[in-house]
Amino acid sequence: MRKTYLIAAAIAVAMIVWLASGQLSETETVAEHPTIAELNAERSAVVEDKVANVVRARIIYAQSTPKTLTIRGRTENKRTVDVRAETAGRVIDRPVERGDDVNRGDLLCQLATDDRGARVEEARESVAQAEIEYQGSQRLKAQGLQSETGIAQAKARLASAKARLASAELDIERTMVRAPFDGVIEKTHVEIGDYASPGAMCVTVVDMDPMLIVGQVSEHDVHKLDLGATAIGRFATGGDMGGPITFLGQQAEQSTRTYRIEVTLANPNRRLRSGITTEIEIDYDSVLAQKVSPALFALDDEGRIGVRTVNADQRVEFHLVDIIADDDDGVWVTGLPDRTTLITVGQEFVVAGERVEVQYEDEMLSGRPGDSNMPLADAEWGANE
Repeated sequence: MRKTYLIAAAIAVAMIVWLASGQLSETETVAEHPTIAELNAERSAVVEDKVANVVRARIIYAQSTPKTLTIRGRTENKRTVDVRAETAGRVIDRPVERGDDVNRGDLLCQLATDDRGARVEEARESVAQAEIEYQGSQRLKAQGLQSETGIAQAKARLASAKARLASAELDIERTMVRAPFDGVIEKTHVEIGDYASPGAMCVTVVDMDPMLIVGQVSEHDVHKLDLGATAIGRFATGGDMGGPITFLGQQAEQSTRTYRIEVTLANPNRRLRSGITTEIEIDYDSVLAQKVSPALFALDDEGRIGVRTVNADQRVEFHLVDIIADDDDGVWVTGLPDRTTLITVGQEFVVAGERVEVQYEDEMLSGRPGDSNMPLADAEWGANE
C-alpha cells in the first residue's frame, strides 16, 4: 500500500514540474493586425493580378431634354346650362331632342301666347293715345294755353304707355325659349302639353367647343407652371391634343392641398367628350440628360438607382442617376458625364474600381478592323478571369 502512494506522489511531482516548465518557457506574443491602407493595397494587388473581365459598352452623349410634369385629369365641357322658362304658359312645341346640335338663338321650347297678343294691341293703342295727348299739349304750350305741369303729365303718360307696350312685347318674346349658345342638347325636361311656370327647366344645353382638360397640381409643383404654357393631353381613349394653360387656381383644395389647372382645347367637330380620363403633360424646364434602358439600372448599398460606366483608365465607375422622363424605348436620366461609356452587357459581373476590357457595340456592328471578336454569349460576359 505504501508503494502505491509513492508512485502516485512521483507522478504528481512530475506533472507539476512539467507544467511549471511550460509556463516558465512561454514568451508573450503580440498579434499584428494589418492597417486599412495595407488591406486596400492588398486588394488592389489582387485586382491588378486578376484577368480583366470583358464587357460590352456604348458611348452616349447628353442632350437637351425637357423636364415634364405629368398630372392626372379629365376632360370637362366648358359650360352646362339648364335653359329655363321666363314666363308661364302651356308648352305647345319642343322642336329639339337629346343629342341634337343647336346654334345660338335656335328655338328650344315654345309656350302658348294666350291673351298676350291682345295685351300688346291694347298697349299700342294706349301709346297712340298718349302720343296724341302729348302733341296736343305741346301745341297748347306754343299758344300759351298749357302749363309746364300739364306738359309733364302728358309726357309721363306717354312714357308709361310705351313701357307697358315694351313689357307686353317682351312677355310674348319670352314664350319662345331659345338656345343661349352653340351646343348639344343633353337633357329634355318638358313635353308638349306640360305647363311651365317661370323658372321651369326646358332643356339642358352643353357647350363642347372649346373643351377643357382639368386636373389638380400639388403645392410643390404649381410654381413651375405659367399661364399660356403649352400642355399635351393624352386621352385614355387614344390620341392626344395640345393647348394652352388658361387657368391656374389661386386657392388650394382644403382636403388635398392641390390647385386646379385648366387647359383649353379646340373641339370644333365635338369628337372629344366630357369626362374622359386624361394625362396632362407639361414641359416646364430643360436639362442635359441621356437615354438609357431601365434594364441597366443597379442599386447601391443604400438602395439608390445608378448605372455602371467605364472611365478613361478602363475602370468601372458607379453613377447615381435621377429619372426625369420616360419613353417607349428607355428613360431619360441625369447624373452622368456629358460623354459616358455605358456598360450594356456584363455590368452585373463587375464592381466599381475594377479594370475591364471594353468591346464597343458600334464598332462590332460596323465590323471595323481590329474588332473582329464576335460578341460573347451573355453567360460568358464577365467570366474571363
